[in-house]
Amino acid sequence: MAKADFRFYAELNDFLPPKRRQVTITHLFEERAPIKDTIESLGVPHPEVDLILVNAKSVDFSYILADSDRIQVYPVSSADENAAIISLVRPQPLNVIRFVLDIHLGKLATSLRMLGFDTLYRNDYDDEELAKISSAEERILLTRDKGLLMRSLVTYGYYVRETNPERQIVEVMRRFNLFERVSPLQRCLRCNGLLKPVAKETIIDQLPHNTALQINEFHRCTECSQIYWKGSHYERMQQFIEAVLSSG
Repeated sequence: MAKADFRFYAELNDFLPPKRRQVTITHLFEERAPIKDTIESLGVPHPEVDLILVNAKSVDFSYILADSDRIQVYPVSSADENAAIISLVRPQPLNVIRFVLDIHLGKLATSLRMLGFDTLYRNDYDDEELAKISSAEERILLTRDKGLLMRSLVTYGYYVRETNPERQIVEVMRRFNLFERVSPLQRCLRCNGLLKPVAKETIIDQLPHNTALQINEFHRCTECSQIYWKGSHYERMQQFIEAVLSSG
């Protein structure tokens, strides 16, 4: 029986059982298989992998595992320390950062929209649909389900570690270096549509009486027609946005 030694670095260890973290893992195998399949069989989703070295040489996901191979697997956070090595698994950078989120991340979806990011979310997306959307539209799939990230269609994806929504948004902002891309309060929190200014007189019959008397500036979603104005909720959103930006 052949064997290969694996070592996973940094946050890739989050996917491993405690006894396998930060240590060399000896993998026994009989049939030769692509290294991508073996990495995922050990628990690490391929979109989380940024660099694979086999016997100190960079390889891609199609590399066929061989007896006595020594494999080092690195995440995105290790890119700086491996800057001199060309990664053969890193996908092309996205020109536009867009997201699609699974059912567990509804509050994170609202936060991303509040900060201006194109974010698809529905509570009835199934896993196959999420993977197809991520692939077809080149959207980063954010999920709390590592099995979903292992679907072959998924190229751009990330497993959200935090469970608290306020920490999740900071985690995602840091992971994708989004702090300079923020464009707050440009999207509908309900449906993700873009907001456009709307004349008060054209919507006055849809406004609460006191709002119609006190507020003059309004925006409406181009998709679902939800109306927005700077009420008491606006100050709370501004405070939230400032707190997120200060964490960058």
